[in-house]
Amino acid sequence: MTQANKLTLLRLALVPGFMVFMVFDHFWTRVAALVIFIIASITDWYDGKIARQTGSVTVIGTFLDPLVDKMLIAAALVGFVELRELHIPAWMVVLIISREFLITGLRSLAATRGIVMAADSAGKYKMASQITAIIVIMIILILNAGFDLWPAYAPNPAYDWQLLLLKVLERTPFWLVFWVTMLTIVSGYLYIRKYSGLLREEFAVLKIPKVS
Repeated sequence: MTQANKLTLLRLALVPGFMVFMVFDHFWTRVAALVIFIIASITDWYDGKIARQTGSVTVIGTFLDPLVDKMLIAAALVGFVELRELHIPAWMVVLIISREFLITGLRSLAATRGIVMAADSAGKYKMASQITAIIVIMIILILNAGFDLWPAYAPNPAYDWQLLLLKVLERTPFWLVFWVTMLTIVSGYLYIRKYSGLLREEFAVLKIPKVS
């Protein structure tokens, strides 16, 4: 097994631990969840770098790497929906995950034709935006839990600037996920447009001839 594949499997093993710590509404469990997510994100960048530098790109690695990425992102977003303090609607997460399923299916379809769908700039930007948004939201969760644990440090709504801070902490998660949702939809559209010829060929093959 290559070093890159070992890192991918490590990232896969981190997903359940991340989900467990996300469940508990406590300062230190949220810190632990953030640390796990950051470690997993670093391994994502590092295993790809190793595979390219050593020329050890494998079939299983090509399949597992994007799949594990999607599992990690989906675990975070679904966990966010369950937390009422974030005010993140489920429809955004459904759109994001649906896009990932759709593009994964398109990749599988392309693979049957011997076509490799490489990640384009829009896809990379989408992934970076998802990771950034999740990290920022988790920092907000840590701050909220910290204010509950140490009330003396919580912002006082009686002061205008502290009231503004509370509103920013409350509304930022919604707008971050909204921004990520829009980028995800645009990225998916660009993928489908780029490989629309492949889809037309498949529909042509599946077309049932009329019986005269």
